[in-house]
Amino acid sequence: MNFQLNDSVVVKSGVKDPDTGMDLGGWQGRIAKIEEDNLLCIDWDSLTLKNIPDSYITTCEEEGFGWNQYYTYATDVEKTEPRDTRDDVDEIIGILYEKHAWDHLGKEGEGIKEVLREIALDDEAALEAWDKHLRQVLTFPFQAEVEELQERGPLRVGDRITVEKIDSYIDDLRGIFVKVTKKKSNYVFPLADLEAMDQKGANFQPLRSYVIWFANH
Repeated sequence: MNFQLNDSVVVKSGVKDPDTGMDLGGWQGRIAKIEEDNLLCIDWDSLTLKNIPDSYITTCEEEGFGWNQYYTYATDVEKTEPRDTRDDVDEIIGILYEKHAWDHLGKEGEGIKEVLREIALDDEAALEAWDKHLRQVLTFPFQAEVEELQERGPLRVGDRITVEKIDSYIDDLRGIFVKVTKKKSNYVFPLADLEAMDQKGANFQPLRSYVIWFANH
């Protein structure tokens, strides 16, 4: 069968994704590319995207696979009628991207999604949500180490300090600040530049999730 760009196709029954083992039978989309040996790149349509299991998208994000399109051979698909528009596809991809934006970060990503549930990726409320969450879950005081290079100030990478409490000041550029001490000196320092020294302690993972979110948001 001869295929052309933008043809709508449906995957034949029994075809599985070799990377994940997912049964792709019945998945439908449009041909975006035709390569040598009749290898097709298919952009999944909106109805297929709406019904893709969350677990499949999460696995794809963690492993670095694409989930909104798929490469397969022409023998694995057959022509069908389109059932949506490209605008429909763009809309659902946007929704799914926000839902799974942090999946590729594994355990830290799970922590980020838990804190930012129902909050848009570009929402200014995200920092406030982190501030509220970290006040609830962190136990003070705790020992931490400066992990990020500082352009100015007395603290340097590798310095070990005591984190006393979360400060009231929040900055869009540097995030949440905490009050810290080093020897007998007191400072206000960005929390995103610290790592809890006790990697098995209860503070380590929540702080780590915040640090990774802040570096990637």
